[in-house]
Amino acid sequence: MTRSLSPLPTRKVLLVDDDAAVREALGQTLELADLDAVTAGSFVAAKDHITPEFDGVILSDMRMPGRDGFHLLAYAQEVDAELPVVLLTGEGDIPMAVRAMSEGAFDFLEKPCETAKLMTVLERALKTRALVLENRRLQRQLERGDPAARMIFGTSPQVQELRARVRAAAVTEAEVLVSGAPGSGIPKVAEVVHLMSRRGQGAFVKRPAAGLTPETFEELCRSAEGGSLFLDELSAMPQETQYAVLARLEQGSDARIIGGSSVDLSERVAGGSFNADLYYRLDVMRVRIPSLAERRDDIPVLFRHYVSQAAEQAGIDAPEISPETLASLMAQDWPGNARSLMSAAMRFVLGMPEEVSKAADLGLAEQMAQVERSLLIAALGRQNGKAAAAAEALKLPRKTFYDKLARYGIRPEDYRR
Repeated sequence: MTRSLSPLPTRKVLLVDDDAAVREALGQTLELADLDAVTAGSFVAAKDHITPEFDGVILSDMRMPGRDGFHLLAYAQEVDAELPVVLLTGEGDIPMAVRAMSEGAFDFLEKPCETAKLMTVLERALKTRALVLENRRLQRQLERGDPAARMIFGTSPQVQELRARVRAAAVTEAEVLVSGAPGSGIPKVAEVVHLMSRRGQGAFVKRPAAGLTPETFEELCRSAEGGSLFLDELSAMPQETQYAVLARLEQGSDARIIGGSSVDLSERVAGGSFNADLYYRLDVMRVRIPSLAERRDDIPVLFRHYVSQAAEQAGIDAPEISPETLASLMAQDWPGNARSLMSAAMRFVLGMPEEVSKAADLGLAEQMAQVERSLLIAALGRQNGKAAAAAEALKLPRKTFYDKLARYGIRPEDYRR
């Protein structure tokens, strides 16, 4: 199953109430719900816990001697405007509730509050806080990281392996083959390889391989001298140009050649449509981009990034992304990978989130089938396409594993690096 939407889920609640008996009772209620209750009897006692790094939420009584709940809310807003504060009062005061919400309270509840209702609000607040902290952590990582950290998004083991592979390929002078499913971001990863190499200050010239003539190829090599030449979708390269590229590589080139392909070139070699010598020359350093189906945990990270980009492009504020929205997106296969997720983000920003409603229409059996399929694909990806090892990792008999692969049309060879 997929992990929590946040890599470091928080369960901490700072409980502030001047009534010791109420504080003890609420604290026990929180602990029974598997929450980590940190109690304080006043604003002064709670103040030191309220920091931008506090990995929890605040549940505070409204009426307290001295500094009341409004003062605590104002202080929390000043320290961290994204820290959820839930306020409690024993009086059904509607104007007070309106004021609390207008001043930034996450929610407002009356005492005594039903445990189920209290837990629902706190769980929602905790999810919101976890997403905020994750975004900040990723932003810090991007700001201090190298191009692989700044430009390749995600936190999954598959993406960490991809970054490591990119870094390893970048420091060599060998040709590189970047492969992945359509829409997975092959040109972007190729550019990261270039930027992290010693040629990173040189030109990065990119051109589709389809229709490329030997003469144009030579011109591109001259343009990319001291830098890198990226040729996308190598399978579409004309035969005569394939020979020209191979000859240039054998003679030595002042431009590093990086190839990209969304199809299995080894199959094209077997079918005679792609030059075997060129394929093996380019395949010295292979960088394979895992599909979104193999790394569903990265979908929230990518989607939030694309929503932010789309909102900036549209000149509007980014809409709030609920945990339910992200969970619905994670339930889908995304055959178009990052490109289709990017389009979904734009539609979401413009108020047309059909991907979410589409996932909501799926029945339980269909959703479970999607989860099972994603687990099979993820296991194959981790085991480099080795079916026997993947079956063992999933603790499945080999026959059962192969039956499931056949049912979902999954080919182990598609996940070999």
